[in-house]
Amino acid sequence: MDDKVLTVSEAIKKYDPKKPYTYADYASWDDDVRCELIDGEIVVMDAPSFDHQRVLMELSRQVANFLVGKRCVVLPAPFDVCLFGLGDEDTTVVQPDIVVICDESKLDKKRCNGAPDMVIEILSPSTAKYDKERKLNKYINAGVLECWIIDPDTKNVAVHLIDNGVISFTHYESDEIIPVHILEGCKITLQEVFKSI
Repeated sequence: MDDKVLTVSEAIKKYDPKKPYTYADYASWDDDVRCELIDGEIVVMDAPSFDHQRVLMELSRQVANFLVGKRCVVLPAPFDVCLFGLGDEDTTVVQPDIVVICDESKLDKKRCNGAPDMVIEILSPSTAKYDKERKLNKYINAGVLECWIIDPDTKNVAVHLIDNGVISFTHYESDEIIPVHILEGCKITLQEVFKSI
């Protein structure tokens, strides 16, 4: 990499798959566009919609209220996660819409180093395939225990639980209450999540 500070747009033009980008590169760029890294490749993300942000805020509120006085933390995007815990050398850097992290040793002033306990992705038309396939597979491979994929258009939620490499899947409709499996006693009321969209 040059010493000159690049924008994300310039970094995309210079991308060489033989020399994948790392978190150190990513952290040095000016943010002219929002992006993530998957296996060293830049993935550009659109700005979230109003409905997306309403869902994100209500979910964050419900989980944050439950976690008052408890050891786990909930953080909304944008917050960097070096998914495989390699710090500056990690080539997979994501910004899940919401993360729950119960091991505070993974947190430093800049990022989470390693898999969060839970991730929530809220689909947008431009990122739905990426979130449901490529990103979900990365979460599972990295050791995330619980992954939620939320579709604001259909108002449903797909919950993926990973236990010792075994993946179970449950689909929830908009009028249901979902237990958060990694947070005993925490339940999310979907009617509240979707009522404003």
